[in-house]
Amino acid sequence: MSKDLLFEIGLEEVPARFMRAAIEQLQDRIVKWLDASRITHGEVNAYATPRRLAVMIQDVAEKQEDVEEEVKGPSRKIALDESGNWSKAALGFARSQGVDPDQFTFKELGGVEYIYATKSSKGVETSSVIGEGLLSILHAMTFPKFMRWASYDFKFVRPIRWIVALLGSEVIDIEVAGVKSGNVTRGHRFLGKEAVITNPASYVELLRSEHVIADIKEREQMIVSQIQALAAEKNWDIAIKEDLLEEVLFLVETPTVLFGTFDPSFLNIPQEVLITSMREHQRYFPVLDSAGQLLPFFVTVRNGGSDSLDVIAKGNEKVLRARLSDAKFFYEEDQKLEIKDALSKLESIVFQEELGTVGDKVRRIRKIADGLASKLQVSADVAESVSRSADICKFDLVTLMVGEFPELQGVMGEDYARKAGEKEEVAKAVFEHYQPRFAGDQSPASLVGAIVSAADKMDTIVGCFSINIIPTGSQDPYALRRQAAGIVQILLDHQLPLTLSDVFGVALQVHAQMNLLKRADEEVRKDLQDFFGLRVKKLLSETVRYDVVDAVISAGFDDISAVVPKGEALMAAVQTGDAFKTTVESFNRVGNLAAKASNASVHPELFTEEGEKQLHEAWNRTNEEYRKALSQHDAAEALAIASAWKEAITAFFDSVMVMAEDEAVRANRLALLAAIDRDLKGFADFSKLVLV
Repeated sequence: MSKDLLFEIGLEEVPARFMRAAIEQLQDRIVKWLDASRITHGEVNAYATPRRLAVMIQDVAEKQEDVEEEVKGPSRKIALDESGNWSKAALGFARSQGVDPDQFTFKELGGVEYIYATKSSKGVETSSVIGEGLLSILHAMTFPKFMRWASYDFKFVRPIRWIVALLGSEVIDIEVAGVKSGNVTRGHRFLGKEAVITNPASYVELLRSEHVIADIKEREQMIVSQIQALAAEKNWDIAIKEDLLEEVLFLVETPTVLFGTFDPSFLNIPQEVLITSMREHQRYFPVLDSAGQLLPFFVTVRNGGSDSLDVIAKGNEKVLRARLSDAKFFYEEDQKLEIKDALSKLESIVFQEELGTVGDKVRRIRKIADGLASKLQVSADVAESVSRSADICKFDLVTLMVGEFPELQGVMGEDYARKAGEKEEVAKAVFEHYQPRFAGDQSPASLVGAIVSAADKMDTIVGCFSINIIPTGSQDPYALRRQAAGIVQILLDHQLPLTLSDVFGVALQVHAQMNLLKRADEEVRKDLQDFFGLRVKKLLSETVRYDVVDAVISAGFDDISAVVPKGEALMAAVQTGDAFKTTVESFNRVGNLAAKASNASVHPELFTEEGEKQLHEAWNRTNEEYRKALSQHDAAEALAIASAWKEAITAFFDSVMVMAEDEAVRANRLALLAAIDRDLKGFADFSKLVLV
């Protein structure tokens, strides 16, 4: 026999950003508790609105499963004394397991006999334990922020106002912070009323009749479909940003989409400003034309029905007008601020206590960017743009607009720099130097932006590492992992002829010149190498197997642009199967014996066997092409050349005694294998591949 279980926690409105994690946590905790309690169940459904978290589980067994558990005890030798009676060890084992020694059985394991005790546990009625279980789950819930209310010690994300706990039609008796469980839920705050739940299966439809769409996916689909229908009707492109949709989803119980308008004169402000203001302040979806240009309309979602939508729209229009008027004021005031005056204000903004002000950081960015530009041997025009872009890259941090909307840093800098008469490539670089801002974001499009971006990120990383601020676990307050990944992405996307050592060296030199290094240069450099190695591994792991990653990383990752092609080429070869497996085996035979070689060079005149002559000739004929392919990052070609050595390697081992008695002959043969192995390890450490 089974019954459905419904557990609903009624709350004051919960912040939308907490909801998804909260309902997933509640569902997970209930399922784990049921499983641990040996209570079988069927399908699990979770529901959430701004005022409720609910889980409904079908076919919950009315009784725990009976269980028999066999526990291994001491060996027969220890369990029985010389007279054949139970020893103290056996009797102690019986007491610990709550069984009578007469119930012991003997079983052989690994050639040794042991005593076993069988423990039986009869399942109890689910109704007798479910209340305690749900109560423990409530107390165990965690949130980014907690609240206490009234005089209760109990903490939760928001005050609990009602609880529904039903097993079938039976109310599960629990009480939390003065609220007793029952079978009464509450509908929409304004459109609905209280409703009695006679059985859990009626929960969703009962709430629907009280103007609450409890199903999260259904509510989301209603919002999306209404927006899409409006877009089709008006021939608009309504930009549905996922994080905004997620927030709106948990702000409403009955969603109704509507639109409003705003004064077209506001379109003179950069559309990024308007869109940010609408999204961040009002939770509105912006409306664009087919060319991606903002139109003087907005879309919002009402928590209610479709009556009086014109009145609701006008109210939203009035609020938005005030918001956009503020944005217009900020925009116009910011343009009165000269860049040189903005830069002087950066001297009073602390970047990090031990690393100085943002003004200090900008000076370091300039020096690092100039150093990178010099290593890249860019043209004089590019070098000049790099210097100017680095000088002014942070000036918009002191503007009113960025103060109101920090996410617009760089966006406003580009616009203000262009209006101040800066060169186009400089204005673009002020925006681009923040890229990539997050995983999946694009790299700077211009070389100038790429250099300044790498300089900015490297300054932050080296500065933090030099004062021993290194990410550990989940702690990364300066987002150093993201910035390191950004540098790796920039080097790859622009195929910059820079090694990580080049980038490290320039930044470390600048910090040393400014007396900011609190640790030894080599110590910081080693930590940087390890840190970036993890970023490169993560990048490779997105497309290739773990053993392939280890193999190519072992060959070095200083030249980022060479590592990815190696990983791709090696992964493709591994997937060909047995043919490549025998190639790898031959490479590994070379490596195993190469480890015994001294540093002696190869002397062809000492070759006496045909097999060693042929191997030397096969390798010597193509190793220059092999190295050239590697230097040009043509990993597939390099691997193909090396793979062609397999036959000569196989023939060598079949016909030549490497460890010859003649010391000079032996050393020469080992030297040949060592030379080949050095070439191979320039591509990867093939011994790390797992081939079956």
